[in-house]
Amino acid sequence: MTHTPGTPATPAADAPAKLEAAPFHPRNRHQGRYDFPALINSCPELAAFVISNPHGKQSIDFANPAAVRVFNRALLQGLYGIAHWDIPEGYLCPPIPGRADYLHGLADLLASDNGESIPRGPAIRLLDIGVGANCIYPLLGHSDYGWRFVGSDIDAAALAAANATVQANHLAAAIELRQQHNRGQIFADLLADGEHFELTLCNPPFHASAEEAASGSRRKWKNLGKLDPKRALPELNFGGQSSELWCTGGEASFVKRMIKESAGIGGQALWFSSLISKVGNLPDIYKQLNKLGAKQVRTIEMAQGNKQSRFVAWSFLDAAEHELWRQTHWANLPKS
Repeated sequence: MTHTPGTPATPAADAPAKLEAAPFHPRNRHQGRYDFPALINSCPELAAFVISNPHGKQSIDFANPAAVRVFNRALLQGLYGIAHWDIPEGYLCPPIPGRADYLHGLADLLASDNGESIPRGPAIRLLDIGVGANCIYPLLGHSDYGWRFVGSDIDAAALAAANATVQANHLAAAIELRQQHNRGQIFADLLADGEHFELTLCNPPFHASAEEAASGSRRKWKNLGKLDPKRALPELNFGGQSSELWCTGGEASFVKRMIKESAGIGGQALWFSSLISKVGNLPDIYKQLNKLGAKQVRTIEMAQGNKQSRFVAWSFLDAAEHELWRQTHWANLPKS
């Protein structure tokens, strides 16, 4: 959906309708059931974590952080050719299919500026705000589209882990990592003068406190029917450090701060974007975009099974400036 700046959105108008389970993006590699024999062939250690679910199908125990980490490693090895991947204990271990959908949605967004042909290759640069120890967006985006990435984070240990993955897979030419030393800043002091990116992306911390993050995880277990008092379950099934999961004011506050900072570097990115987990945060985000003069705003709905999600993208460049960007930066790109 496209939201037009200057026309305040109401929660009712922008709340997604109740939908039946929806498929992934058509280009998402995670369609249908996983081929566990093939995944085990590419990553033999996965065999120790495969179980039968209540329907008699092969799966893994998503309550076991070690199982989730090895499953991700198998997916990256088997589907993306990432030979070496790991994260330190306690860091966010993301569900890969949903992360891939965000990237495919961003590819479609760029295609809308290029005659519906996806711009591919190393001339396309993306900035991942909060790259994390998992480095997942740069790994997937480079594998699927050949894009180059800069990944930023405030956590030196997370960047060290991400760098170990980059170096082990010989991806230093495609993925650069930078530390944001000021926890109160997002873009400031991170970009060089004259540096430009086709896109910025972000999976913001969406809880307002550690207590809210833990409560959300417990609620998730209860909804899944896995809250067994006889069994010790992790507080957070996908892990995560505090900076990955919560910040003062939660998701809406973080994204509004990101929008404010992005206005100051509006000519250095074709599009800025962020995942928005809570549809109720959209009105405040639209209001901030209108206030700061965003010239184009898009809200792209995504669905992974029964889960509804979305990302908001905004640009401070008008249509004519987007066309000039295409002519200036994309004249020699391969067609797709």
